[in-house]
Amino acid sequence: MWSALRAIIVKEYRQTFRDKRMVALLVVAPMLQLLVLGFAVNLEVEHVPTVVADQDHSPASRQFTAGLMAGDAFDLKGTVDSGRDAERLVEQGKVPITIIIPRGFSRRLAQGRKVSLQALVDGGDSNRAIVAQNAVVAYAMQMALAQAEAQLTRLSMARGTMIPVPRVRVEPRIMYNPTLNSQVYFVPGIAATLLLVITMITTAMGLAREKEMGTLEQVMVTPVRPEILILGKTLPYGLIGLIDLGLVVALGAWVFDVPIRGSLLLIFLAGGVYMLTTLGLGLFVSVLARTQQQAFMVGMLIMMPSILLSGFMTPVENMPGWLQPLSALTPVRHFVEILRSVLLKNGSLTELSAQFVALAGMGISIFLLAAFVLRRRLA
Repeated sequence: MWSALRAIIVKEYRQTFRDKRMVALLVVAPMLQLLVLGFAVNLEVEHVPTVVADQDHSPASRQFTAGLMAGDAFDLKGTVDSGRDAERLVEQGKVPITIIIPRGFSRRLAQGRKVSLQALVDGGDSNRAIVAQNAVVAYAMQMALAQAEAQLTRLSMARGTMIPVPRVRVEPRIMYNPTLNSQVYFVPGIAATLLLVITMITTAMGLAREKEMGTLEQVMVTPVRPEILILGKTLPYGLIGLIDLGLVVALGAWVFDVPIRGSLLLIFLAGGVYMLTTLGLGLFVSVLARTQQQAFMVGMLIMMPSILLSGFMTPVENMPGWLQPLSALTPVRHFVEILRSVLLKNGSLTELSAQFVALAGMGISIFLLAAFVLRRRLA
């Protein structure tokens, strides 16, 4: 039994590494995808092109504009004279945000009266629109508080007594990702999706290739038992998946500064349990598909919902209530949670026991069921 299993594994490795395209898919492609997705998927909003419609043309309005553009949030791309011109720029998609400063801005500020500003924001890119809107509101509130403190100071000096003003000071402490680097959040999710592609798609296409070439029938007439054949077909891709997992974690730490605060042994243990599910899904796909093209298409149909429901891009808590229980059936979600917890928070096996139990239950069930169905087909 062991000699037969070893022979199939060696044969699978030889057949895989003779195909340069397959080697590129298994080793080179994951690294390139991590680099591309790591740099491309970025939620940080900075240097938003902005146009200001300054209708007041006063030192106060120019000071407001200069202060708003002083940080990294906005880049001033020009000024216009009317609010209609500013609105037209947003409608035409030339700038995502325009700020309209009305006439009488300086006079109302000097009189201590209410001043209204207008920000026209293109909501086509909702994330950028929300960040830009909040930045404008925050700066306007900061300026209003500064104006109020200045007026109170002048009033206190006029009366000769200090007017007590209650103050609330907020000191946020950002844990696990102090720089708010979005890559730190996304790279663990990218690692989980890459393992899904590598192990499921390649396993399914490998068996489909055997069907196309007719070699699967030749193997079945030998004394090799079906379960040995199944193990020999899946173990090589599982080992390659663990190697890719190590490369992705190392590259994420080196290029994107993703911390490794937890145990690498726990990460590889989770990867092994996770690949029980992905390899089992690959076996299922190979049962359904007759050609490599069919295997690839069926694999994509399974992969896309799994990634979208995993919480890789958006938190699961933001999904509709009826959809959240379905995400719990996705093994990618549990593996992403394990990676983020171990890498960022030094999560332990005890803290992640629920995710490990879910992965192990799904993995063993799917793999055994897929192996049983495939064994019946091969018998």
